[in-house]
Formats: sequence, C-alpha cells, structure tokens
Amino acid sequence: MGKLVVLDHPLIQHKLTMIRDHRTGTKAFRELVDEVATLMAFEITRDLPLEETEVETPVAKAKAYRIAGKKLGIVPVLRAGLGMVDGVLNLIPAAKVGHVGLFRDPETLKPVEYYFKMPPDISERDLIIVDPMLATGGTAAETITLLKKRGAHNIKLMCLIGAPEGVKAVQTAHPDVDIYLAALDDHLNEHGYIVPGLGDAGDRLFGTK
Repeated sequence: MGKLVVLDHPLIQHKLTMIRDHRTGTKAFRELVDEVATLMAFEITRDLPLEETEVETPVAKAKAYRIAGKKLGIVPVLRAGLGMVDGVLNLIPAAKVGHVGLFRDPETLKPVEYYFKMPPDISERDLIIVDPMLATGGTAAETITLLKKRGAHNIKLMCLIGAPEGVKAVQTAHPDVDIYLAALDDHLNEHGYIVPGLGDAGDRLFGTK
C-alpha cells in the first residue's frame, strides 16, 4: 500500500490557515498556494537518490553529493493544479510539465478526458501529480490511470487538502501511489465539497465563480 503523508510542518500549517480563510483575496491566495507547494515539494523529494561527486571550493577539494540523474515530471490537473506548478518548479526547475484535463460527465458523474499532453519520455520519469483538493478521488484516480496507460509507473500525488473518501478511493484504485497532503479534513458534504476545506480552489485561484 502506498503511504499517506500528512505534512505538519509549522510553516505549511500557518500558510494553510490563511489559504482556508474566506477573507483571503485572489492575489494572496495564489501566492500562498505557490508557497505551500514549494514547502511540500521538499518532503515529496526526500527520497531522491544521491551520488557522490567532488567539487573544488575556494579552499580545497570537497566530497559532495548531487541527485543521481533522476528525471522528474510535474502533472497539474486542470485547472486548479496550475496554481501549484510554479511552487514545485521553484525547487525543481529542470522538471518537465505535463497537463491533464478532465470533466465530470453530468449523467454518469465519472471523469472524462478532454486534454492530455505529456513529455515524450513519460515512462522514464518520476511524476508528481498536483491538485489542491482530493475530494471524491475520482479525478485523481482517473489521472493516475491515464498516466499508467501511457507507460508511467512511478507516480506520487500531492494535494493541499484531502477528504478520507478521496484518500480511500485513490488507495483502492492505485495502492502503489503515495499521497502527500497538507491536511486531511473531516468529510465530504452532499455537494462533494471537502468540509471544512477551502471552497472551490480553482475559483479562488483565478477569481472566477
């Protein structure tokens, strides 16, 4: 079973409180999401392999370490996931970025793919899916399925806030995928919103209704 990691770093929790606040405007909300994504990226990259190297400092030669040639990819789920991309790129500027677009069929309520664009070497990359909310888990699970169908096999999911229902859905469908959250909230309401959550992440990021 993939692990569930809820990040309790004080800076993440402090900024998440501000993100949740309904009084936080679009500009501040966008900046805070970006900052939290950077902080979360530190944890999600903790297990990257290192290799030993040597550098010449101004004083002497030194034994040092660098990431061992690992290829990384960031996959935002449109549209809200776009708000987390730059935050991760701040830490991993060489990562490639793919995009997945899904909408919910009004009759079946299942996610339907409308956009999919990935780096050509997707099977060689460790992929980090980013989406602020993990609610029912349907979109996240389908995104992982689409990536696996195209050859991806090392996938992590990073969300700001998750609901137990969404975590269970992803773990059931994809038990090999690690999930990283800044908070695990109480439940979903009858409209599928996370409670207490933060409202609609896409609307708050882009100033829409």
